[in-house]
Amino acid sequence: MSNRRTSVFYGILIALASVAMGMVIASRLDLVPRSSAGPLNIPATNSAPLNGAIDAGTFRNIAKDKNPAVVSIVAISHRQRPDMSQLFQFPGFQVPGPQIPNRRPNNKQGDEVAAGGSGFIIDKANGYILTNNHVVQGAEEVRVKLFNGDPYGDGLPAKVVGRDVLTDSALIQLTDMPKTPLAETTFGDSSQLQPGDWVMAIGSPFSYSNTVTVGVVSAVSRVSPELNPVPQRDLEMIQTDAAINHGNSGGPLFNIRGEVVGINTAIISNGEDGGNLGIGFAVPINTVKDVLAQLRTGKVSRGRIGVSVDKKRFLEVDAKDLGLSNTNGAQISAVTPGGPAAKAGVKIGDIVTEFNGKTVVDSNALVDMVVHTAPGTTVPMKIVRDAKPLSLNVKVEELNVDEELQQSQQPSQNEPDAAPAPKETGFGMTIEPLTPQLARRLQVPAGRSGVVVSDMDARGAAALGGMAPGDVILTINGHAVASADDAIKTLAQVATGHIARIVVWRGGAEQLFTLRKK
Repeated sequence: MSNRRTSVFYGILIALASVAMGMVIASRLDLVPRSSAGPLNIPATNSAPLNGAIDAGTFRNIAKDKNPAVVSIVAISHRQRPDMSQLFQFPGFQVPGPQIPNRRPNNKQGDEVAAGGSGFIIDKANGYILTNNHVVQGAEEVRVKLFNGDPYGDGLPAKVVGRDVLTDSALIQLTDMPKTPLAETTFGDSSQLQPGDWVMAIGSPFSYSNTVTVGVVSAVSRVSPELNPVPQRDLEMIQTDAAINHGNSGGPLFNIRGEVVGINTAIISNGEDGGNLGIGFAVPINTVKDVLAQLRTGKVSRGRIGVSVDKKRFLEVDAKDLGLSNTNGAQISAVTPGGPAAKAGVKIGDIVTEFNGKTVVDSNALVDMVVHTAPGTTVPMKIVRDAKPLSLNVKVEELNVDEELQQSQQPSQNEPDAAPAPKETGFGMTIEPLTPQLARRLQVPAGRSGVVVSDMDARGAAALGGMAPGDVILTINGHAVASADDAIKTLAQVATGHIARIVVWRGGAEQLFTLRKK
């Protein structure tokens, strides 16, 4: 049985702005110190409607005009970096940034390792370049090879100005400028992209610099647990069939006007050394632009309130059952003890309908609102609890990326001992009594009663709702569960097509799941 979480820990409530993906390792999550880099001229975004004819010269002209602004990046360190795809436990998913073979042994620091990637110049006057975080993460030395530079040289030295794990973006700056003027890219509006739009990728796959590939946008706002830098958050990506391979990481994805609309970041591949299968992903440029000014300072600051939020949208029948006036709102599925929301009085099952005076349409809207709220700000929040409206004030704290990722990588303890007499619930799961041995193993607080999920149908309501074997069911629709028979009786009262709100004990904390009865 799969025990993947499907509820989203938006408690970190971070922007999507943007995988996927930092594809990061907890021990390397430190954001770089504030930089002394010079001013950054952020390119303006062209939001004019994306239209016009495509002819034989369209892609040729884009390649000719934009190739000079695309660079190859070599990140050098003295430690072997792990395969980033392993962090996702998802066969075939890879970050297309291969390692170049070790350059030379170093007795003091180990073998010198160079990893290759791509980037693009966004400020020619000051030598600023955008790339992926995972391209330069952990690098002790960064070299940049220009399109018109010496193909056999080491390239120009550069420094990392700022990195952002959560959008897998990084800003670097040349420390030595070339004798000839640099070219630079311009930004398009990635929100305008639709499936079927033509796009072009330029990068350095397999160390072949400035390679041009063309395709279409296959999907927008693509979200998958495998595309998330932090497993509990969503990073919306552009999916494209333009060929993206190892080494394309950090390179630009252009629209038909030759404007950057994404940063090529990840691929689906058929193995560790596999190539493109027609499924590549790019971080939308709008997502990165939101944090670009902060990247320049060396630190990206985000807000958090310390909750998990259910991703599922409410149906009209749900709104009626929950006492909502419409289908808007974000349901709280977990509350971090001692966090801002807990201090404000937020409880599991509360439905946030308004944050800082703005309507909360769904969980994504709440994420955006919190993430763009300055840490330290106290804002009003309206909720619905037990069909009654309430108003609270919550003080937004700053997101600690290191802490959140370390928590997300802690192993789950949801492996129950064998227990007798499993019983079917009608929701595609079987339950068993919570024995004292199981309670101790699963760290259920003393005095709490419940039942343990022992097995489930992969296509049943429980699995589709995000529950997993080992979950301890504490309450069902607000009713405390005293026994397996009690749980089955309460679940039987839920009409077909309606929802059961189940609070479980998982991984040392309470979490809410919403199951729709089939």
